[in-house]
Parts: sequence; structure tokens; C-alpha cells
Amino acid sequence: MSTLTPDLRARALGAVAPLQMGLVAELLGLQVRVTGLPAAVGDLVAVEGRSTVLAEVAASGPAGLTCLPLGDTTGLRVGDVVRHTGGPLRIPVGDELRGRVLDGLGRPVDGGAPLDHLPMVGVNGQGAPAALTRPRIEHQLGLGVRALDALTPCGRGQRIGIMAGSGVGKSSLLSMVARGTEAEVSVIALVGERGREVREFIENDLGPEGLARSVVVVATSDAPPVERLRAASVATRIAEHFRDSGKHVVLMMDSLTRVAMAQREIGLSAGEPPATRGYPPSVFTLLPQLLERAGTSPSGSITGLYTVLVEGDDMQDPIGDTARSILDGHVVLSRRLATAGHFPSIDVLESISRVSGAVTGPEQRADATRLRRLLAAHRNVRELVEIGAYVSGADADADVALARMPLIDGFLQQDMDDSTPTAATWQWLHELVA
Repeated sequence: MSTLTPDLRARALGAVAPLQMGLVAELLGLQVRVTGLPAAVGDLVAVEGRSTVLAEVAASGPAGLTCLPLGDTTGLRVGDVVRHTGGPLRIPVGDELRGRVLDGLGRPVDGGAPLDHLPMVGVNGQGAPAALTRPRIEHQLGLGVRALDALTPCGRGQRIGIMAGSGVGKSSLLSMVARGTEAEVSVIALVGERGREVREFIENDLGPEGLARSVVVVATSDAPPVERLRAASVATRIAEHFRDSGKHVVLMMDSLTRVAMAQREIGLSAGEPPATRGYPPSVFTLLPQLLERAGTSPSGSITGLYTVLVEGDDMQDPIGDTARSILDGHVVLSRRLATAGHFPSIDVLESISRVSGAVTGPEQRADATRLRRLLAAHRNVRELVEIGAYVSGADADADVALARMPLIDGFLQQDMDDSTPTAATWQWLHELVA
């Protein structure tokens, strides 16, 4: 009987398989058209020009394969030899990934030890767990952020969106969660971020303690669209590995909108027709396939936190609206609060968690509802107070809110280096509204 593991057996078969070769027939924009090479959509091919450039098969037709390069195409030309790599993209998985920084294709970029000895798996995994095999969400997962834990409580295995325009504090909020969460492992995907911000996020925002229990996947804004898209799948597949090994994982993706933009570039390059605001239909097929892979399973859980960069602060933009319909809740960040120095700039009245009733007790829900009522009353009379037209006694909730607003702001505002345990958050909230 063979003692080879499935991974070693696959590598051995790949080493003795005959080479399949083709030729570059056309180079146009983001496309590399290849003829004479049998390959399936999603497979990786290697273009042998002045240097070897990997490309992913995006479409197949009578004229050949439409491939999208994973690197710079400078130096490639018609007639270059193209070989099949043996299948789709495969990445390393294992506990040794904690504390490491990978690129969008799962390769280490932190100067650390190579990861070739780890098991290799396909990035698409087994797909989302079957609906009836998912355990119900019954336990709150502390995130360390008071405004979230008390007013938008996150359940273990929940998927929640953080929605805002640019420069309102989405990445900073994620860094707070990465350091303050009670989850065993954090997987962080930085998709389409500025290159300048990556090292700042890892060294300053995440810090050595946060990095030690995290895996960071990075595909900056200058990376090819296929790499930016694959970064989301790589991070999700790594989180699935930890979940399948029995761990409770937090998967943070910044941002889901840039993943959709990468798919838009790929779809349009492959000849798809533009639909809603230029997004082809494949974008709206991709989002549920990606987001449904997070959640609970019989062995562990993936709690997904996805930032959504809405265009022009319009919460009804296509990606934001689609994400809201799929996710189990959303957190809205307010530019008005951000410009006023209120951090984190969470608009708690516009934020909602669809599992809050399942993960909190009656007394906790009552305290959260009381604070929401006070905040709503304050919002209703704020303009009257500013112009001196509000008469004390007209609204009992408004009177209490105006008197306690400094204490409420102290509860909702939080320094980036401050992490509050969940039990302390609920106790603070109870004393605040009592």
C-alpha cells in the first residue's frame, strides 16, 4: 500500500505528466490569447517570454484561451511558448502561516522562511458549507470595540459589513478588531490598498502581538486584477483551513468593493457586457459565492468582517446594496462623526446586527435599546438645541439624552490602543442607562 499523502501523490503525478504547450496568438490590453493549449477556466499557465509570467485562464472559445496575466507583460510577444502548470492556483496552509505576510497568490513576502513544505490546497476549496449543516449562531464574539459589542453585537460565525466612503476609518476600525477580538486566529486580506499603508498597518496598527496570531494577505492597488481578486480567495481558503481544524477564526477583508472592481476588470476584459454602473453580471455572481464561504460549520467558525467602500458616501450603490442583502448585518461609518473627531465614527442608529437577539440576553437587549432611544431622541432635537429653540421638558428622552450626552460619547468613543472586554462593556452600558 502506498504511504504517500494525497498532496505528495498529486505532486508526483504532476512531475511525470507530459508537458502541454501552446503559443501566444495575441496581446491586447489585459488579455493574452493562447492557441493550441487545452486548459480549463481557472487553470494557471506560464508564458515563457523574456521572463516567465503566470496567467489565469478566464475564458475559452473557438479562437483559443483568453488568459489574464498575474504579472507585468512587458517583453511578451506573439509566438511565445505557453505551458500548462497542471491545474489552478494552489497555496500553502497550516499553523505556520500565523505571523506571516503573503501576497495575493499565497507566496510569502515578509522575508521569512519558505513555505514549500506545507500542504498545498486549491484556493476555491469545497465551496460554502451546506445550509442545513451550519450550526446556529448562539454565542457573541467580543471584538473589543464598545460601540460594536454593545449596540451591534457580533455572533461567532456572523458575516458583517463595515460600510463607508473613503477616509472615514474603516482600516483603523479593522486594526482595533484585530488586536481586541477574542477569536483564536485572524486572517486579514488587504485588497487594493495603498502600498504605503501596508507596512504602517502591520507594524503600527496590528503590532507584534496582533501579527503573532494573524495571517496577512496583501495585494496592493498596483497588483494585476487577477492577483487582487485571488487575494480574497486565498484569505478565505486559509480561514477555511483553520475553521476545518476546529478553530474560531475572524476573517477581515479590506475591501470587498475593490474585489468587485478587480472582477469587473476581468469580466470586461473577457468580453462580458457591462450592466449596473459598469459592473458585469459575474460580479454579482462572485459576491455571494465568496461571502457564503464564511460562517459556522460543524468543526469551527469563520466570523467575516468585510469593509465596503461606497461611492460618494451613497449607501445604495450597487456593491453596498448587494453586500447588505447577503451579509448578516452592517456597520455604517459617518463622515460627520469622523470630521468631528469622534472615533470610531460608527453611526450606531444606522447600524444593525441580524443576530443580536440570538447572542444577547434580555437585560442586555433592554440596555442597548434604551441607549438607542436616547441617541435617537438627541438626534431629533439637536438642530433645535443648536438654534436655542428647544424647550426643556418637551421630550423626556431628549432631556435625559442632553444631560448624559458627554457620558454617552465617552462610552462610544474609544482610542485605537484601547480594547474593552465584552463583560466590562455590558456592565458599563448598564450603568450608563440605569
